[in-house]
Amino acid sequence: MGGRSSQVGPKLVAATANGSVGRLRKAVERAAAAMLKLQHPEGYWWAELESNVTITAEYLMLHRLLGLDESKVPRLAADILSRQLPNGGWSIWYGDGGELSATVEAYMALKMAGFPPHDERLVRARQFILAAGGPLKSRVFTRIFMALFGQVSWDGIPLLPVEFILLPSWSGLSIYEFSSWTRATVVPLMIIMAHRPVYPLPPEQGVRELFSSPDEPFSKHRVSWKPQGPHLENVFVLVDRLLKLYYRLPLPWVRNLALKRAEKWILEHQEESGDWGGIQPAMLNSILALHSLSYPLDHDVMERGLKGLEFFELQLGDRTWLQSCISPVWDTALAVRALAAAGVPPDHPEMAQATSWLLSMQIFKPGDWCIKCPDLPPGGWAFEFVNNLYPDVDDSSMVLVALKEGMQDPDDHHFQIKRGIDWCLGMQSKNGGFASFDKDNTKEWLNAIPFGDLKALVDPPTEDITGRVLEMMGVFGYSLDHPAAAQALAFIRRTQQADGSWWGRWGVNCIYGTWSVLAGLKAMGEDLRQPYIRRAVSWLKEHQNEDGGWGECCVCYRDTEMEGCGPSTASQTGWALLGLLAAGEAASPEVEAGVEYLLKTQTLQGRWEEPYFTGTGFPGHFMIRYHLYRDCFPLMALGQYLQAVNAGEEG
Repeated sequence: MGGRSSQVGPKLVAATANGSVGRLRKAVERAAAAMLKLQHPEGYWWAELESNVTITAEYLMLHRLLGLDESKVPRLAADILSRQLPNGGWSIWYGDGGELSATVEAYMALKMAGFPPHDERLVRARQFILAAGGPLKSRVFTRIFMALFGQVSWDGIPLLPVEFILLPSWSGLSIYEFSSWTRATVVPLMIIMAHRPVYPLPPEQGVRELFSSPDEPFSKHRVSWKPQGPHLENVFVLVDRLLKLYYRLPLPWVRNLALKRAEKWILEHQEESGDWGGIQPAMLNSILALHSLSYPLDHDVMERGLKGLEFFELQLGDRTWLQSCISPVWDTALAVRALAAAGVPPDHPEMAQATSWLLSMQIFKPGDWCIKCPDLPPGGWAFEFVNNLYPDVDDSSMVLVALKEGMQDPDDHHFQIKRGIDWCLGMQSKNGGFASFDKDNTKEWLNAIPFGDLKALVDPPTEDITGRVLEMMGVFGYSLDHPAAAQALAFIRRTQQADGSWWGRWGVNCIYGTWSVLAGLKAMGEDLRQPYIRRAVSWLKEHQNEDGGWGECCVCYRDTEMEGCGPSTASQTGWALLGLLAAGEAASPEVEAGVEYLLKTQTLQGRWEEPYFTGTGFPGHFMIRYHLYRDCFPLMALGQYLQAVNAGEEG
């Protein structure tokens, strides 16, 4: 749509003309009513967190490996088949045309479910896999599953030696230099790699037809040099080869000590609910690791672990599928903020119940973050119902703002709120920014190891989380003179892209990052007239679509030319509007057009449709569709715009 000119500050004459305020108010009321209907009786909101078919495929393979409930296998297979694309592949985000690793895992799972290779759906899948380069081109996690079932050689899997767990945290090269999600996943994987278990499949359930010759997955499946690849990655290829030579040496006492340490770590990191790290990879791999250590299925740890996984299941008709994670705390904080923006008062029963539930979810136990912050008292929030060892700054700062906006008397809970704020600020990294789960988790060279093909082994500070913390600080009355704010602002200024936008780590992508930062700067009282802020505003305006909305496709993480570009979505339009509103652009024609887009696309039920994935797990590799985003962000944006309209009328 291009950057149409506007001025900051005039009354919203256009918005109040021709009865449009009444239309706006009705839209906000419908959306708020719809949101309240989605609330669970206990006070929280909890919507599906959709990712990709690998999560369900691996769950099906786990059932086959462990000999679990056979009645689930057809239901899991039915869901996998329901998600197949016409070209035979399976996607990792809506509209990507299919992805190799997801398709290989889906194919393997369906073979284990009893589907013959001549089934028309498997024929199409096989054609897709071969056209994409074959299964040996798939990601490391996919090839680990192939090795577990004897379909490829373990020699081709990049090795993470279990002895790694013996390195102390002060060495600067311990497991605590990995991100929380990597740590919770690779510790069990190190046990599996030390044992190299193989669970042979009946020939009819194998996937040998995916290879040109029977010896291909064994003779050619090796960690190899990349002639045109980065020098550091090839150094690590050499390291991998040396480690595999070391693993052939008779040093059982060192390995046995490391195996015992890793086993102890897994047992200590299981929640009472059975969860590990609140994510499917950590949970599933921990169960596999303990199984390789001969833990029986009726062992309490195994029973709780399997129940924890089962809690992530969803069912519809003849289908069962698994979520990679669950997001009730995040969903509830967003819903409370959206309803508060819409004018739902703090003393509304549902709001009071929601904020009370959020307070009950605060974590006062030490976790992995204590390794680098041993003197910091706990007080954060996690993403899930139960994840005591891994609270995160993103959820914690969002919850705190939700409590401030949605609670009748926040001062009545001064202790809890102060502990939450102090915990967030105590997680600030040396470079001034904030990451989600860890402090100073910045050794990005670790992503060069062959195992790190998703480039997400660390959790460095990011612009979106830092913007969120600034917003929290501003809401609670902190000024830019505060040392943490000054350092965070310097980080924000330093990381702004040349075009004026900010990168988004946990949402797609620069629209998300730019909104998060602008909201933080507004809350902190930064001068919105400064050139660097106006550049961000111009970037948002320049990337508005002709229909008035905003969109950004997931491919933008791989192709920076696509940043800010994509079909309009309800959630991303909400983010763009929230960013522009924070920057004082309520009277701009771009905001008016964006609001009109949301009004036109709202359903009669007060909701919005959104098939696109706008959440980020691992940028460009693991994308997420939060099913509540299409409701809460449009409502939040329309509610804030209505507040601006009302203020303009009163002025």
